[in-house]
Amino acid sequence: MTLQESIDFFKGLTAETNKNSEQKVYDKFLHVLTELQSRTFTTGETQSIEAELASLKLNEYPENREKHLKKAFNKFEKYLKDTLSIIPRGYYTKLGVGLGSSFGIIFGIVFLSSWERSLGIALGLSGGIVIGMLIGRTMDAQAKAAGKVL
Repeated sequence: MTLQESIDFFKGLTAETNKNSEQKVYDKFLHVLTELQSRTFTTGETQSIEAELASLKLNEYPENREKHLKKAFNKFEKYLKDTLSIIPRGYYTKLGVGLGSSFGIIFGIVFLSSWERSLGIALGLSGGIVIGMLIGRTMDAQAKAAGKVL
């Protein structure tokens, strides 16, 4: 399935549906596919993307099409990240906040427990989130400058 065929397929699905949850999935796919179409890739990369789209079996209509397409979208995003190093907007920020909160809680328990335990955990958590967000935003800016962000 080529990029243009995929875009046409999702535009057709968008016109058919009246459920907001399905509409969001279709819009995500359309956004990613139009961004990919506007980029220049080598012939091998283009063929690889089209082969991945074909392997997702988007034309199948299982009982729960929305669930099938959500899984396909996640698989396609993972493929883009792993193979072409193309990440969605805010990828590193989300990752930084998650890791920062985890390490912040640990830091709060271990080092700030001399204060009241809940206060130490709260300070560690908020500090970890802020530091993780700052690092993630910096990495997102670097990825955007390198042209690796959708």
